[in-house]
Amino acid sequence: MANTPGYPINIIVQSKNLFLTIDQGGHASRTLIWDCQGRVIAKAEVEIQTLHPKTEWVEHLPQEMVTSISTSINEALSQIGQDAKHISAAGMATQRSSIVCWNKHTGEPLSNIISWQDRRAHRWLGQFSDHAALVHEKTGLFLTAYYGASKLRWCIDHLTEVSEALDAGNLAFGPLASYLLHRLLVEQPHSIDPANASRTLLWNVNSQDWDPELLALFDIPLAALPRCVASRHNYGHLQCGDHQVPLTILMGDQPAALFAHGQPSTDTAYVNIGTGAFVQRILDRNPGYSPTLLTGIAFQDEQTTTYVLEGTVNGAGSALEAIEQELGINAQQAQGLAPQWLSQSSCPPLFLNGISGLGSPYWTPDFESRFIYTDNSEAEDWEKIVAVIESIIFLLYVNLKNMEALCPEPEKIMLSGGLGNLDGLCQRLADLTGIIVHRPQESEATARGTAFVVAQQKDSWQHEEPANQFYPTNNPALKLRYDAWSTAMEAALKQ
Repeated sequence: MANTPGYPINIIVQSKNLFLTIDQGGHASRTLIWDCQGRVIAKAEVEIQTLHPKTEWVEHLPQEMVTSISTSINEALSQIGQDAKHISAAGMATQRSSIVCWNKHTGEPLSNIISWQDRRAHRWLGQFSDHAALVHEKTGLFLTAYYGASKLRWCIDHLTEVSEALDAGNLAFGPLASYLLHRLLVEQPHSIDPANASRTLLWNVNSQDWDPELLALFDIPLAALPRCVASRHNYGHLQCGDHQVPLTILMGDQPAALFAHGQPSTDTAYVNIGTGAFVQRILDRNPGYSPTLLTGIAFQDEQTTTYVLEGTVNGAGSALEAIEQELGINAQQAQGLAPQWLSQSSCPPLFLNGISGLGSPYWTPDFESRFIYTDNSEAEDWEKIVAVIESIIFLLYVNLKNMEALCPEPEKIMLSGGLGNLDGLCQRLADLTGIIVHRPQESEATARGTAFVVAQQKDSWQHEEPANQFYPTNNPALKLRYDAWSTAMEAALKQ
Protein backbone atom coordinates (compact mmCIF):
# COMPACT_ATOMS: atom_id res chain seq x y z
CA MET A 1 0.00 0.00 0.00
CA ALA A 2 1.40 3.38 -0.96
CA ASN A 3 0.15 6.91 -1.25
CA THR A 4 1.64 10.38 -1.25
CA PRO A 5 -0.28 13.09 0.62
CA GLY A 6 -0.86 16.46 -0.94
CA TYR A 7 -0.75 17.63 -4.54
CA PRO A 8 2.29 16.70 -6.64
CA ILE A 9 4.99 19.35 -6.79
CA ASN A 10 4.29 22.22 -9.21
CA ILE A 11 0.69 21.14 -9.80
CA ILE A 12 -1.75 23.97 -9.18
CA VAL A 13 -5.40 23.14 -9.58
CA GLN A 14 -6.76 25.83 -11.90
CA SER A 15 -10.22 24.36 -12.33
CA LYS A 16 -12.65 23.04 -9.78
CA ASN A 17 -13.81 20.36 -12.23
CA LEU A 18 -12.11 17.12 -11.15
CA PHE A 19 -12.43 13.48 -12.23
CA LEU A 20 -11.87 10.22 -10.34
CA THR A 21 -10.81 6.94 -11.91
CA ILE A 22 -10.54 3.42 -10.50
CA ASP A 23 -8.06 1.05 -12.14
CA GLN A 24 -8.54 -2.47 -10.83
CA GLY A 25 -5.64 -4.67 -12.02
CA GLY A 26 -4.20 -8.08 -11.34
CA HIS A 27 -1.83 -6.91 -8.61
CA ALA A 28 -3.41 -3.78 -7.16
CA SER A 29 -6.38 -1.41 -7.06
CA ARG A 30 -5.60 2.21 -7.87
CA THR A 31 -7.55 5.42 -7.55
CA LEU A 32 -6.39 8.56 -9.34
CA ILE A 33 -7.90 12.02 -9.30
CA TRP A 34 -7.35 14.28 -12.32
CA ASP A 35 -7.86 17.94 -13.10
CA CYS A 36 -9.48 19.10 -16.34
CA GLN A 37 -6.09 19.39 -18.04
CA GLY A 38 -5.32 15.72 -17.58
CA ARG A 39 -2.90 16.07 -14.66
CA VAL A 40 -2.87 13.67 -11.72
CA ILE A 41 -3.45 15.55 -8.50
CA ALA A 42 -3.91 12.56 -6.19
CA LYS A 43 -3.11 8.87 -6.40
CA ALA A 44 -3.41 5.87 -4.08
CA GLU A 45 -2.69 2.20 -4.61
CA VAL A 46 -3.55 -0.86 -2.54
CA GLU A 47 -2.10 -4.26 -3.39
CA ILE A 48 -4.27 -7.38 -3.58
CA GLN A 49 -3.45 -11.05 -3.18
CA THR A 50 -3.42 -13.54 -6.02
CA LEU A 51 -4.23 -17.08 -4.90
CA HIS A 52 -3.21 -20.32 -6.63
CA PRO A 53 -5.22 -22.98 -4.71
CA LYS A 54 -4.52 -25.68 -7.30
CA THR A 55 -2.68 -26.12 -10.57
CA GLU A 56 -4.26 -23.89 -13.23
CA TRP A 57 -6.40 -22.12 -10.62
CA VAL A 58 -5.95 -18.33 -10.17
CA GLU A 59 -8.22 -16.43 -7.78
CA HIS A 60 -8.69 -13.22 -5.80
CA LEU A 61 -10.71 -12.64 -2.63
CA PRO A 62 -13.89 -10.63 -3.36
CA GLN A 63 -14.10 -8.73 -0.09
CA GLU A 64 -10.40 -7.93 -0.15
CA MET A 65 -10.78 -6.48 -3.62
CA VAL A 66 -13.78 -4.34 -2.66
CA THR A 67 -11.93 -3.12 0.43
CA SER A 68 -8.80 -2.36 -1.60
CA ILE A 69 -10.79 -0.13 -3.94
CA SER A 70 -12.63 1.63 -1.11
CA THR A 71 -9.34 2.18 0.73
CA SER A 72 -7.63 3.59 -2.35
CA ILE A 73 -10.57 5.93 -2.97
CA ASN A 74 -10.48 7.23 0.61
CA GLU A 75 -6.69 7.68 0.53
CA ALA A 76 -6.87 9.62 -2.73
CA LEU A 77 -9.68 11.80 -1.39
CA SER A 78 -7.70 12.55 1.75
CA GLN A 79 -4.92 14.00 -0.39
CA ILE A 80 -7.13 16.75 -1.84
CA GLY A 81 -9.12 17.66 1.27
CA GLN A 82 -12.02 20.02 0.63
CA ASP A 83 -11.47 19.90 -3.14
CA ALA A 84 -13.06 16.44 -3.12
CA LYS A 85 -16.44 18.14 -3.45
CA HIS A 86 -15.42 19.29 -6.96
CA ILE A 87 -15.15 15.77 -8.39
CA SER A 88 -17.81 15.84 -11.10
CA ALA A 89 -17.62 12.30 -12.53
CA ALA A 90 -15.92 8.95 -12.09
CA GLY A 91 -14.99 5.93 -14.18
CA MET A 92 -13.71 2.42 -13.61
CA ALA A 93 -11.64 -0.03 -15.66
CA THR A 94 -11.20 -3.66 -14.64
CA GLN A 95 -9.74 -7.01 -15.66
CA ARG A 96 -12.15 -8.17 -18.33
CA SER A 97 -12.39 -11.96 -18.25
CA SER A 98 -12.45 -12.47 -14.47
CA ILE A 99 -15.82 -13.50 -12.96
CA VAL A 100 -17.52 -13.75 -9.58
CA CYS A 101 -20.84 -14.98 -8.14
CA TRP A 102 -22.83 -13.24 -5.40
CA ASN A 103 -26.22 -12.98 -3.71
CA LYS A 104 -28.14 -10.35 -5.65
CA HIS A 105 -30.03 -9.20 -2.53
CA THR A 106 -27.26 -9.04 0.08
CA GLY A 107 -24.14 -8.61 -2.10
CA GLU A 108 -22.50 -11.50 -0.25
CA PRO A 109 -19.93 -13.22 -2.47
CA LEU A 110 -20.71 -16.86 -3.24
CA SER A 111 -17.41 -17.61 -4.94
CA ASN A 112 -13.94 -16.21 -5.07
CA ILE A 113 -13.08 -14.02 -8.03
CA ILE A 114 -11.88 -16.45 -10.70
CA SER A 115 -9.13 -14.65 -12.61
CA TRP A 116 -8.94 -14.37 -16.38
CA GLN A 117 -5.73 -16.41 -16.08
CA ASP A 118 -7.58 -19.37 -14.55
CA ARG A 119 -7.82 -22.46 -16.76
CA ARG A 120 -9.53 -24.99 -14.46
CA ALA A 121 -12.39 -25.65 -16.89
CA HIS A 122 -10.55 -25.87 -20.21
CA ARG A 123 -10.96 -29.66 -20.44
CA TRP A 124 -14.70 -29.34 -19.80
CA LEU A 125 -14.83 -26.77 -22.58
CA GLY A 126 -13.38 -29.27 -25.04
CA GLN A 127 -16.80 -30.89 -25.48
CA PHE A 128 -17.91 -27.81 -27.41
CA SER A 129 -15.16 -27.93 -30.03
CA ASP A 130 -17.70 -28.62 -32.77
CA HIS A 131 -19.27 -25.24 -31.96
CA ALA A 132 -16.01 -23.26 -32.08
CA ALA A 133 -16.82 -21.60 -35.40
CA LEU A 134 -20.27 -20.56 -34.18
CA VAL A 135 -18.81 -19.10 -30.97
CA HIS A 136 -16.17 -17.19 -32.90
CA GLU A 137 -18.67 -15.80 -35.40
CA LYS A 138 -21.01 -14.56 -32.68
CA THR A 139 -18.50 -13.30 -30.09
CA GLY A 140 -15.27 -12.52 -31.96
CA LEU A 141 -13.51 -14.79 -29.45
CA PHE A 142 -12.06 -18.26 -29.45
CA LEU A 143 -13.31 -21.19 -27.43
CA THR A 144 -10.95 -20.99 -24.46
CA ALA A 145 -11.31 -21.17 -20.69
CA TYR A 146 -9.86 -17.69 -20.20
CA TYR A 147 -13.29 -16.26 -20.89
CA GLY A 148 -16.23 -16.31 -18.54
CA ALA A 149 -18.65 -18.99 -19.74
CA SER A 150 -16.74 -22.03 -18.51
CA LYS A 151 -15.90 -20.30 -15.23
CA LEU A 152 -19.54 -19.42 -14.58
CA ARG A 153 -20.67 -22.95 -15.40
CA TRP A 154 -17.95 -24.38 -13.15
CA CYS A 155 -19.29 -22.35 -10.23
CA ILE A 156 -22.83 -23.65 -10.75
CA ASP A 157 -21.62 -27.23 -11.01
CA HIS A 158 -19.09 -27.24 -8.15
CA LEU A 159 -20.09 -24.61 -5.57
CA THR A 160 -23.08 -25.55 -3.44
CA GLU A 161 -23.79 -21.96 -2.40
CA VAL A 162 -23.98 -20.91 -6.04
CA SER A 163 -26.32 -23.71 -7.13
CA GLU A 164 -28.56 -23.14 -4.09
CA ALA A 165 -28.74 -19.41 -4.81
CA LEU A 166 -29.67 -20.20 -8.41
CA ASP A 167 -32.48 -22.52 -7.28
CA ALA A 168 -33.74 -19.88 -4.84
CA GLY A 169 -33.65 -17.10 -7.42
CA ASN A 170 -30.97 -15.22 -5.47
CA LEU A 171 -28.00 -15.66 -7.81
CA ALA A 172 -26.20 -12.83 -9.53
CA PHE A 173 -23.01 -13.42 -11.45
CA GLY A 174 -20.99 -12.06 -14.32
CA PRO A 175 -17.79 -10.21 -15.10
CA LEU A 176 -15.84 -8.83 -12.15
CA ALA A 177 -16.87 -5.30 -13.12
CA SER A 178 -20.57 -6.06 -12.54
CA TYR A 179 -19.85 -7.27 -9.01
CA LEU A 180 -17.76 -4.20 -8.20
CA LEU A 181 -20.54 -1.92 -9.44
CA HIS A 182 -23.01 -3.69 -7.17
CA ARG A 183 -20.74 -3.39 -4.13
CA LEU A 184 -19.34 0.11 -4.67
CA LEU A 185 -22.30 2.13 -5.95
CA VAL A 186 -25.11 3.43 -3.80
CA GLU A 187 -27.77 2.07 -6.17
CA GLN A 188 -26.26 -1.47 -6.22
CA PRO A 189 -26.91 -1.97 -9.96
CA HIS A 190 -26.47 -5.20 -11.89
CA SER A 191 -25.13 -3.80 -15.18
CA ILE A 192 -22.19 -4.32 -17.52
CA ASP A 193 -20.54 -2.58 -20.47
CA PRO A 194 -19.70 -4.09 -23.90
CA ALA A 195 -15.94 -4.57 -23.34
CA ASN A 196 -16.42 -6.60 -20.16
CA ALA A 197 -19.56 -8.43 -21.32
CA SER A 198 -17.83 -9.47 -24.52
CA ARG A 199 -15.22 -11.50 -22.63
CA THR A 200 -17.73 -14.07 -21.42
CA LEU A 201 -18.30 -16.08 -24.67
CA LEU A 202 -21.98 -15.24 -24.09
CA TRP A 203 -22.25 -11.75 -25.62
CA ASN A 204 -22.99 -11.31 -29.31
CA VAL A 205 -20.81 -8.64 -30.91
CA ASN A 206 -23.40 -8.09 -33.64
CA SER A 207 -26.62 -7.88 -31.60
CA GLN A 208 -24.63 -6.37 -28.70
CA ASP A 209 -26.48 -8.32 -26.04
CA TRP A 210 -26.48 -11.76 -24.41
CA ASP A 211 -26.95 -14.40 -27.09
CA PRO A 212 -29.79 -16.92 -26.45
CA GLU A 213 -28.09 -19.66 -28.48
CA LEU A 214 -24.82 -19.35 -26.55
CA LEU A 215 -26.62 -19.21 -23.21
CA ALA A 216 -28.36 -22.46 -24.13
CA LEU A 217 -25.12 -24.03 -25.37
CA PHE A 218 -23.31 -23.47 -22.07
CA ASP A 219 -26.46 -23.76 -19.92
CA ILE A 220 -26.04 -20.31 -18.36
CA PRO A 221 -29.18 -18.68 -16.84
CA LEU A 222 -29.93 -15.27 -18.33
CA ALA A 223 -31.66 -14.07 -15.16
CA ALA A 224 -28.40 -14.18 -13.18
CA LEU A 225 -26.44 -12.08 -15.71
CA PRO A 226 -26.16 -8.27 -15.61
CA ARG A 227 -28.04 -5.93 -17.92
CA CYS A 228 -25.96 -4.82 -20.93
CA VAL A 229 -25.58 -1.06 -21.36
CA ALA A 230 -23.14 1.28 -23.14
CA SER A 231 -19.64 2.09 -21.87
CA ARG A 232 -20.84 5.63 -21.15
CA HIS A 233 -23.90 5.24 -18.96
CA ASN A 234 -25.33 6.54 -15.69
CA TYR A 235 -24.31 3.49 -13.66
CA GLY A 236 -24.94 5.00 -10.24
CA HIS A 237 -23.05 6.97 -7.60
CA LEU A 238 -19.87 6.48 -5.61
CA GLN A 239 -19.97 7.74 -2.05
CA CYS A 240 -17.00 10.11 -1.85
CA GLY A 241 -16.86 11.55 1.62
CA ASP A 242 -19.96 13.65 2.20
CA HIS A 243 -21.12 13.72 -1.40
CA GLN A 244 -21.96 11.31 -4.19
CA VAL A 245 -20.12 11.20 -7.52
CA PRO A 246 -21.79 9.77 -10.64
CA LEU A 247 -19.90 6.87 -12.20
CA THR A 248 -20.41 7.45 -15.92
CA ILE A 249 -17.79 5.17 -17.52
CA LEU A 250 -17.14 1.43 -17.25
CA MET A 251 -14.43 -0.14 -19.42
CA GLY A 252 -12.09 -3.07 -19.69
CA ASP A 253 -8.46 -2.44 -18.80
CA GLN A 254 -7.00 -2.97 -22.28
CA PRO A 255 -9.66 -0.93 -24.15
CA ALA A 256 -9.14 1.90 -21.67
CA ALA A 257 -5.41 1.90 -22.44
CA LEU A 258 -6.24 2.77 -26.06
CA PHE A 259 -7.41 6.23 -24.96
CA ALA A 260 -4.41 7.05 -22.77
CA HIS A 261 -3.06 9.64 -25.19
CA GLY A 262 -6.24 10.92 -26.76
CA GLN A 263 -8.60 9.53 -29.35
CA PRO A 264 -6.97 6.34 -30.68
CA SER A 265 -5.80 6.29 -34.29
CA THR A 266 -6.14 3.62 -36.96
CA ASP A 267 -2.49 4.09 -38.01
CA THR A 268 -1.11 3.04 -34.60
CA ALA A 269 -0.60 -0.33 -32.96
CA TYR A 270 -1.23 -0.12 -29.22
CA VAL A 271 0.83 -2.50 -27.08
CA ASN A 272 0.29 -2.80 -23.33
CA ILE A 273 2.56 -5.17 -21.38
CA GLY A 274 1.61 -6.11 -17.84
CA THR A 275 0.67 -9.52 -16.44
CA GLY A 276 -0.20 -10.36 -20.04
CA ALA A 277 0.73 -8.47 -23.20
CA PHE A 278 -1.87 -7.15 -25.61
CA VAL A 279 -1.64 -5.57 -29.04
CA GLN A 280 -4.67 -3.69 -30.36
CA ARG A 281 -5.62 -1.99 -33.59
CA ILE A 282 -8.56 0.37 -33.89
CA LEU A 283 -10.91 -0.11 -36.83
CA ASP A 284 -13.66 2.21 -38.04
CA ARG A 285 -15.93 -0.74 -38.76
CA ASN A 286 -16.90 -4.11 -37.36
CA PRO A 287 -13.82 -6.14 -38.32
CA GLY A 288 -15.84 -9.29 -38.73
CA TYR A 289 -14.17 -12.67 -38.75
CA SER A 290 -10.45 -13.09 -38.07
CA PRO A 291 -9.16 -16.68 -38.10
CA THR A 292 -6.45 -16.07 -35.48
CA LEU A 293 -7.28 -12.83 -33.62
CA LEU A 294 -9.94 -11.39 -31.35
CA THR A 295 -12.46 -8.83 -32.55
CA GLY A 296 -14.86 -6.76 -30.52
CA ILE A 297 -15.96 -3.40 -29.17
CA ALA A 298 -13.58 -1.26 -27.13
CA PHE A 299 -15.97 1.59 -26.34
CA GLN A 300 -19.53 2.65 -27.00
CA ASP A 301 -21.65 5.69 -26.30
CA GLU A 302 -24.87 7.03 -27.82
CA GLN A 303 -23.08 8.35 -30.90
CA THR A 304 -20.18 6.01 -31.67
CA THR A 305 -18.95 2.44 -31.44
CA THR A 306 -15.18 1.85 -31.47
CA TYR A 307 -14.23 -1.57 -32.84
CA VAL A 308 -10.94 -3.25 -32.05
CA LEU A 309 -8.76 -6.06 -33.38
CA GLU A 310 -6.73 -7.67 -30.60
CA GLY A 311 -3.92 -10.15 -30.12
CA THR A 312 -3.05 -11.51 -26.70
CA VAL A 313 0.12 -12.90 -25.14
CA ASN A 314 -0.91 -14.65 -21.94
CA GLY A 315 2.58 -14.91 -20.46
CA ALA A 316 4.27 -11.52 -20.06
CA GLY A 317 4.83 -10.36 -16.47
CA SER A 318 3.34 -13.67 -15.34
CA ALA A 319 5.94 -15.55 -17.42
CA LEU A 320 8.82 -13.61 -15.89
CA GLU A 321 7.41 -14.23 -12.42
CA ALA A 322 7.05 -17.95 -13.08
CA ILE A 323 10.60 -18.33 -14.43
CA GLU A 324 12.08 -16.25 -11.61
CA GLN A 325 10.39 -18.53 -9.08
CA GLU A 326 11.54 -21.63 -10.94
CA LEU A 327 15.14 -20.39 -11.01
CA GLY A 328 15.04 -19.11 -7.42
CA ILE A 329 15.78 -15.54 -8.51
CA ASN A 330 14.67 -12.68 -6.30
CA ALA A 331 12.04 -10.85 -8.37
CA GLN A 332 12.96 -7.39 -7.08
CA GLN A 333 16.63 -7.98 -7.79
CA ALA A 334 15.82 -9.31 -11.26
CA GLN A 335 13.76 -6.22 -12.01
CA GLY A 336 16.72 -4.00 -11.12
CA LEU A 337 19.21 -6.03 -13.16
CA ALA A 338 17.04 -6.69 -16.23
CA PRO A 339 18.18 -3.53 -18.10
CA GLN A 340 21.81 -4.59 -17.66
CA TRP A 341 21.07 -8.16 -18.76
CA LEU A 342 19.26 -6.96 -21.87
CA SER A 343 22.16 -4.72 -22.84
CA GLN A 344 24.87 -7.37 -22.51
CA SER A 345 23.26 -10.53 -23.84
CA SER A 346 24.44 -11.48 -27.32
CA CYS A 347 22.94 -14.93 -27.83
CA PRO A 348 20.41 -16.04 -25.20
CA PRO A 349 18.52 -19.32 -25.56
CA LEU A 350 15.06 -19.43 -27.08
CA PHE A 351 11.97 -19.69 -24.89
CA LEU A 352 8.74 -21.18 -26.17
CA ASN A 353 6.35 -19.24 -23.97
CA GLY A 354 3.18 -21.06 -23.00
CA ILE A 355 2.92 -19.61 -19.50
CA SER A 356 -0.80 -19.32 -18.65
CA GLY A 357 -1.46 -21.09 -21.97
CA LEU A 358 -0.50 -20.09 -25.49
CA GLY A 359 -2.71 -17.26 -26.73
CA SER A 360 -3.10 -15.75 -30.18
CA PRO A 361 -2.51 -16.65 -32.91
CA TYR A 362 -1.94 -20.26 -31.77
CA TRP A 363 -4.65 -20.78 -29.11
CA THR A 364 -3.18 -23.84 -27.40
CA PRO A 365 -4.09 -24.02 -23.69
CA ASP A 366 -1.92 -27.03 -22.86
CA PHE A 367 1.28 -25.89 -24.52
CA GLU A 368 4.40 -26.90 -22.58
CA SER A 369 6.85 -24.03 -22.11
CA ARG A 370 10.50 -24.85 -22.67
CA PHE A 371 13.95 -23.38 -23.27
CA ILE A 372 15.83 -24.31 -26.42
CA TYR A 373 19.61 -24.04 -26.45
CA THR A 374 20.91 -23.39 -29.94
CA ASP A 375 24.51 -24.27 -29.08
CA ASN A 376 23.63 -27.36 -26.98
CA SER A 377 24.96 -25.76 -23.80
CA GLU A 378 23.08 -24.71 -20.67
CA ALA A 379 22.51 -20.96 -20.32
CA GLU A 380 23.03 -18.87 -17.22
CA ASP A 381 19.96 -17.82 -15.27
CA TRP A 382 20.11 -14.21 -16.40
CA GLU A 383 20.23 -15.32 -20.05
CA LYS A 384 17.04 -17.29 -19.47
CA ILE A 385 15.37 -14.12 -18.21
CA VAL A 386 16.42 -12.37 -21.42
CA ALA A 387 15.01 -15.29 -23.42
CA VAL A 388 11.63 -14.91 -21.69
CA ILE A 389 11.56 -11.18 -22.50
CA GLU A 390 12.43 -11.91 -26.12
CA SER A 391 9.65 -14.51 -26.29
CA ILE A 392 7.14 -11.76 -25.42
CA ILE A 393 8.50 -9.65 -28.27
CA PHE A 394 8.37 -12.57 -30.69
CA LEU A 395 4.75 -13.32 -29.81
CA LEU A 396 3.78 -9.66 -30.21
CA TYR A 397 5.46 -9.61 -33.62
CA VAL A 398 3.55 -12.71 -34.77
CA ASN A 399 0.30 -11.01 -33.77
CA LEU A 400 1.20 -7.78 -35.58
CA LYS A 401 1.90 -9.75 -38.74
CA ASN A 402 -1.44 -11.53 -38.46
CA MET A 403 -3.24 -8.19 -38.15
CA GLU A 404 -2.09 -7.10 -41.60
CA ALA A 405 -4.86 -9.22 -43.15
CA LEU A 406 -7.45 -6.75 -41.81
CA CYS A 407 -5.52 -3.51 -41.49
CA PRO A 408 -2.34 -2.00 -43.01
CA GLU A 409 1.03 -2.08 -41.29
CA PRO A 410 1.03 0.56 -38.52
CA GLU A 411 3.05 3.73 -38.80
CA LYS A 412 4.03 3.54 -35.14
CA ILE A 413 3.74 1.40 -32.02
CA MET A 414 2.52 3.05 -28.80
CA LEU A 415 3.83 1.01 -25.89
CA SER A 416 2.71 1.12 -22.26
CA GLY A 417 2.66 -1.06 -19.15
CA GLY A 418 5.23 -1.94 -16.51
CA LEU A 419 7.54 -4.05 -18.70
CA GLY A 420 7.55 -1.26 -21.27
CA ASN A 421 9.97 0.59 -19.01
CA LEU A 422 12.74 -1.75 -20.19
CA ASP A 423 14.67 0.06 -22.91
CA GLY A 424 16.06 -3.23 -24.20
CA LEU A 425 12.56 -4.60 -24.74
CA CYS A 426 11.44 -1.47 -26.61
CA GLN A 427 14.52 -1.43 -28.83
CA ARG A 428 14.17 -5.10 -29.71
CA LEU A 429 10.51 -4.58 -30.62
CA ALA A 430 11.48 -1.69 -32.92
CA ASP A 431 14.33 -3.68 -34.48
CA LEU A 432 12.22 -6.75 -35.17
CA THR A 433 9.14 -4.95 -36.51
CA GLY A 434 10.95 -2.16 -38.33
CA ILE A 435 8.48 0.30 -36.77
CA ILE A 436 9.20 3.23 -34.44
CA VAL A 437 8.19 2.46 -30.85
CA HIS A 438 6.85 5.37 -28.78
CA ARG A 439 6.96 5.04 -25.00
CA PRO A 440 5.03 7.87 -23.34
CA GLN A 441 5.93 9.27 -19.94
CA GLU A 442 2.81 7.85 -18.31
CA SER A 443 3.12 4.07 -18.24
CA GLU A 444 -0.20 3.58 -16.43
CA ALA A 445 -2.17 3.73 -19.64
CA THR A 446 -5.38 2.18 -18.28
CA ALA A 447 -5.95 4.89 -15.66
CA ARG A 448 -5.11 7.76 -18.03
CA GLY A 449 -7.33 6.35 -20.77
CA THR A 450 -10.24 5.96 -18.38
CA ALA A 451 -9.78 9.54 -17.20
CA PHE A 452 -9.69 10.85 -20.77
CA VAL A 453 -13.03 9.21 -21.53
CA VAL A 454 -14.60 10.29 -18.24
CA ALA A 455 -13.61 13.88 -19.02
CA GLN A 456 -15.43 13.48 -22.35
CA GLN A 457 -12.31 14.23 -24.37
CA LYS A 458 -11.91 17.85 -23.33
CA ASP A 459 -9.95 20.08 -25.74
CA SER A 460 -7.85 21.21 -22.80
CA TRP A 461 -6.79 17.65 -21.96
CA GLN A 462 -3.03 17.46 -21.65
CA HIS A 463 -1.40 15.17 -24.22
CA GLU A 464 2.05 14.17 -23.10
CA GLU A 465 4.74 13.92 -25.74
CA PRO A 466 6.50 10.55 -25.88
CA ALA A 467 9.36 10.50 -23.40
CA ASN A 468 11.28 8.05 -25.58
CA GLN A 469 11.26 6.98 -29.19
CA PHE A 470 13.04 3.82 -30.25
CA TYR A 471 14.00 3.79 -33.90
CA PRO A 472 14.61 0.50 -35.72
CA THR A 473 18.23 -0.52 -36.13
CA ASN A 474 19.79 -3.34 -38.09
CA ASN A 475 19.80 -6.32 -35.73
CA PRO A 476 20.44 -9.48 -37.77
CA ALA A 477 21.17 -11.61 -34.68
CA LEU A 478 17.72 -10.84 -33.23
CA LYS A 479 16.04 -11.65 -36.53
CA LEU A 480 17.92 -14.94 -36.76
CA ARG A 481 16.78 -15.81 -33.22
CA TYR A 482 13.22 -14.97 -34.19
CA ASP A 483 13.41 -17.21 -37.26
CA ALA A 484 14.79 -20.04 -35.11
CA TRP A 485 12.14 -19.43 -32.46
CA SER A 486 9.37 -19.44 -35.09
CA THR A 487 10.60 -22.72 -36.56
CA ALA A 488 10.86 -24.28 -33.10
CA MET A 489 7.36 -23.06 -32.18
CA GLU A 490 5.80 -24.53 -35.31
CA ALA A 491 7.57 -27.86 -34.66
CA ALA A 492 6.42 -27.92 -31.04
CA LEU A 493 2.82 -27.25 -32.02
CA LYS A 494 2.84 -30.32 -34.28
CA GLN A 495 3.99 -32.64 -31.50
